[in-house]
Amino acid sequence: MELKINRSSIFGWVLTASLLSAVGSPQQQRGTPIPPGVKEADRLPGPADVAPLNQGVYSRPSAQEMRDQARELAELAQGIPGYVAQVTNGTLPKDMNEKLKRIEKLSKALRGEIGR
Repeated sequence: MELKINRSSIFGWVLTASLLSAVGSPQQQRGTPIPPGVKEADRLPGPADVAPLNQGVYSRPSAQEMRDQARELAELAQGIPGYVAQVTNGTLPKDMNEKLKRIEKLSKALRGEIGR
């Protein structure tokens, strides 16, 4: 028994095989399967959609509050030369450190408020 194979039948088989391999199964076309819950998570709001919890609405202090802070800062600063004189004489005023810290705090607050 002799099989006759002609060019058209070989071409037909090659064409059929290439089409089947190109089409493939539906599972292969999708790529990596999506785990359960991922599609649901995609519908939830992301970090860009939610306002940060620790940031409140900034309200600029009133002009009167800034004047009060500046006045207090000036009063505290006027007392520093007297404290320095006492330190050079060998006595350390007990409230000097607290007043210096308060001066620093007020100056930082005013600098920040003016810069905004």
